[in-house]
Amino acid sequence: MLSRTAAFFYGVACYLAFFATFLYAIGFLGNFGVPKSIDSGPQVPFTYALAINSALLGLFALQHSVMARPWFKAAWTMIVPIPVERSTHVLFSSLALLLLFWKWQPMGGVIWNVGSTFGRLALEALYAVGYLTVLATTFLINHFDLFGLRQVWLHLRGRAYTSIKFRTPGPYRYVRHPLYVGWLLVFWSAPVMTSAHLVFAIATTAYILVAIQFEERDLVRVHGEYTEYRRRVPMILPTGSTLRRDSTDVLGRPAPEMET
Repeated sequence: MLSRTAAFFYGVACYLAFFATFLYAIGFLGNFGVPKSIDSGPQVPFTYALAINSALLGLFALQHSVMARPWFKAAWTMIVPIPVERSTHVLFSSLALLLLFWKWQPMGGVIWNVGSTFGRLALEALYAVGYLTVLATTFLINHFDLFGLRQVWLHLRGRAYTSIKFRTPGPYRYVRHPLYVGWLLVFWSAPVMTSAHLVFAIATTAYILVAIQFEERDLVRVHGEYTEYRRRVPMILPTGSTLRRDSTDVLGRPAPEMET
């Protein structure tokens, strides 16, 4: 068994691994500032590159989805202490992404290349907005719980973990998954869309759409009010009716403050 102090520092280390991976991803998909990006490196035959990249994407999707399921957590926590379960998930996700960045194969070919300065700046701005959306929406639903720091902090202080209550702050009043909206902006806002980038964007978009189905099934099981929320609020794209809502949440109540 890990001591409380060791569990805390392990959780911090896992979080730092995530944050380093997140920063590297900005350069990897944007093709700047990193040793190896999505389109850098020597060319290999297209079919070989496609097979390698598909395997890397499949490995990440499998790891990220399976480790998030309740049945896996129930079995996993017989081996891994409960306070560091989320941190371990975060660590494994980071390692899967780092492996993808390391072994990713460029595939050549340009699908589109935006020539105008305005068009390129607009797509680069959307790319930045996507990452800011991802980061901001995690803080709205409790960033530190999502990435395991709250769990190890409570454990360090000898306090029992309490689940985050269901809330619909900010953009969650208009779409159910604003975090995924941010990722979609990141994946598709490319001034130069290469074959490798297109494969990545299509695969990750498909993964998001499938993962939402499993995630929402778990949310309905845990939060009974999620069924009504799902009925009222669209999944990814806001509608006119949701955009016209006032400051109350979709269930007709003021959105509560951040739980800590």
